[in-house]
Amino acid sequence: MLPGNRSRLAGRSLARRGRFRARPLARAPTLPETPAASALVSGRGPAARPPGKDGFDGFDSFERMGRESAARTPGDCGYEAEPGFFGSFRVGEESSGDEAEESAGSEEDDGLPLVKPLGLKNGRSDCVRSVEECGDELRHPLVREVCRLVQLRSVWNANFEGELRHLLRSLKPRQVCAVLRAQEDERVALMFFYWADRQWRYWHDPIVYYTMLGILSKTKLCQGARRIIRLMRRRRIVREPEAFGYLMLSYSRAGQLRRALQVLTLMQKAGVEPNLSICNVAMNVLIRANRLEKAFKFMERMQLVGIMPNVVTYNSLIMGYCDLHCVEDAIELLDGMPAKGCPPDKISYYTVMDFLCKEKRVEEVREMLQKMVRDSNLLPDQVTYDHLVHVLAKHGHGDEALEFLREAEQRGFQIDKIGHTAIVHSFCKEGNLDKAKEIVNEMFSKGCTPDVVTYTAVLDGFCRVGKVDQARKLLKQMERHGCKPNTVSYTALLTGLCQSGKSSEAREMMNTSEEDWWSPNAITYSVVMHGLRREGKLSEAGEVALEMVKKGFFPTPVEINLLLQSLCEKGKVDEAKRFMEECLKKGCAVNVVNFTTVIHGYCQTDNLDAALSLLDDMYLSNRHADVFTYTTLIDALGKKGRIEEATDLMMKMLKKGLLPTPVTYRTVIHRYCERGQVEDLLKLLEKMLLRQKFKTAYNQVIEKLCYFGNLVAAEKLLNKVLRTASCIDGNTCHVLMESYLSKGIPLSAYKVACKMFQRNMIPDLKLCERVTKGLMSEGKLEEADKLMLLFVERGHIMPQS
Repeated sequence: MLPGNRSRLAGRSLARRGRFRARPLARAPTLPETPAASALVSGRGPAARPPGKDGFDGFDSFERMGRESAARTPGDCGYEAEPGFFGSFRVGEESSGDEAEESAGSEEDDGLPLVKPLGLKNGRSDCVRSVEECGDELRHPLVREVCRLVQLRSVWNANFEGELRHLLRSLKPRQVCAVLRAQEDERVALMFFYWADRQWRYWHDPIVYYTMLGILSKTKLCQGARRIIRLMRRRRIVREPEAFGYLMLSYSRAGQLRRALQVLTLMQKAGVEPNLSICNVAMNVLIRANRLEKAFKFMERMQLVGIMPNVVTYNSLIMGYCDLHCVEDAIELLDGMPAKGCPPDKISYYTVMDFLCKEKRVEEVREMLQKMVRDSNLLPDQVTYDHLVHVLAKHGHGDEALEFLREAEQRGFQIDKIGHTAIVHSFCKEGNLDKAKEIVNEMFSKGCTPDVVTYTAVLDGFCRVGKVDQARKLLKQMERHGCKPNTVSYTALLTGLCQSGKSSEAREMMNTSEEDWWSPNAITYSVVMHGLRREGKLSEAGEVALEMVKKGFFPTPVEINLLLQSLCEKGKVDEAKRFMEECLKKGCAVNVVNFTTVIHGYCQTDNLDAALSLLDDMYLSNRHADVFTYTTLIDALGKKGRIEEATDLMMKMLKKGLLPTPVTYRTVIHRYCERGQVEDLLKLLEKMLLRQKFKTAYNQVIEKLCYFGNLVAAEKLLNKVLRTASCIDGNTCHVLMESYLSKGIPLSAYKVACKMFQRNMIPDLKLCERVTKGLMSEGKLEEADKLMLLFVERGHIMPQS
């Protein structure tokens, strides 16, 4: 047993006896920085940065798995355990002196320390190769039982946990990896990883750490990956460059480009030397972020320290050019690869041909095939033609894909049923069913029997063009040909039925699924639910949604909201509320938008007390109202003349830190002006403008006051508008002048025009001509002449006129 593990076990044992509090392991010594790496930093070394306060991405709390796990101290593994069975545990920040690992460069392309590459076998460490060579351990009975218990975590008790703990100690490292990979939700896998790490007489093998990092690299859970890197350091697990590469990929998926590149600096602080593999990962991260110029600079730095790019590096650059639609530059780079001592491989050509296929530039694809043979001596094989057929069919170019299929067969290559099915699916999406059926018949003649995927593509094509009866016949023919339809086949047929207005028939077919030996999935339920909703059968749609929840398929908030909107539009707001509460009880992801939809439904039916009561229920359900929720209620209260309650609600919204939107301003201005409560409106606007600026607030107030005929209050606010002298202010003045003219008060309109001239604003000439006529009709010739003279002085009319 290693000394570190022995001390850790002793600490756990004594901590359970209550004799002392276990302390975190001492920090592992880091290797000195390499001079070559420091020399690569642009100008200066990367500035040290204090540790951040980043939370755990996407999940702050989980069900805690394990009672005995409370014995390990928070500082030991970076998370805090709370007492009690299956309470929530939260991932805390680690404060064991990891500040040195956190560093930040001023720019994304600066501070990238690169050193001499490690001498790894085939570019991979033994540990990473062991992870990749893990076989199919998922079939092992122990692994399957552990997965079953993990899935039952919501109903766990002491017996379940004790059984899982016993099984964990019997698992081999590769079997633990299989359990982690078997979890559909990566967060559950991370939760199980942490729980297992805290168990008595068990510690993770290094390949488990690398497996968990590999899983997280495909998600945005970058904080989880960062913590595992730190755990490896504390457990004295050797961290290969590939481990940091996983972290870099996770940061990239989360959109944190700067942090992804800072992983290289973190490696330097940890004494881990980058190799070509992680440099290629960094290149790929830059290219995925459309930073092609920085990728070229990064490649130059690689070469300066002796890490020479390989064909993978150049393929990434070719892909970057194609992503930016610079295929000519990609071809130029491909042509120059042999001169740089790195001849292109088939992937290089495939990358360019993929882009050309997407753009339907088939002739250029053929030229690339000839270039591949002529310049690189790479002969097109079956993989090449399979690839071209799939890419063309995927982008809807069925005819071109069929041409390459014929060409492949002429050269003696046999395209399998997958390639034929891709072409059939492409024709079906275009509605060309006759061509699709010809391909299917041709498959029979070639001895390439269509499978369930092929039939399902044709079935879906029939449903797309509304031929549901033929689709139903094809479903029966599949069974006669010994090809049993699966859930996807039935879902395609149900989709066609719902689109044809036969949702009740689709519901009945779904109810008899057990008799036909197929099981509906979440998509099946969603299709039928929305079909019933579109036909106005809202009660049945709600029943399908609840049945979906009982089967373990949870509708998304968008699907829930569509059903809630339909119920509210029909005036069935109480039924919508009951449905939402039922979804909430079942654990569906009901969000603030769903609550706002029901609140809006109550406001539409003038049931404001129920709407305000539902607002309180949101906080009880740990759902926080947003600015749209408050705006909906403020509008409804103002419409009913309950201005004081609307004001209180607005103040409550501001205290919660919610910023008013332009819609909020328009709503408040309209309702207060409608009731003539201008003073209250101005006081409220001052408080709102302190939180969120809105340039046209007073303009809208004046225009609304003119709309409701309160011209006296509008004129009092005119000075506030004329401070900026913008085009919008000029339009507001014109609205006020029009209102005065419509009321038969041309003298007031004249005064507004004079104020505009004082602010170096030129009023509308035609409007002022109407003002002049009104003044002359009232005998105010001096004012009329003065108004026209102001236009003459500014050169807008000739003195003669």
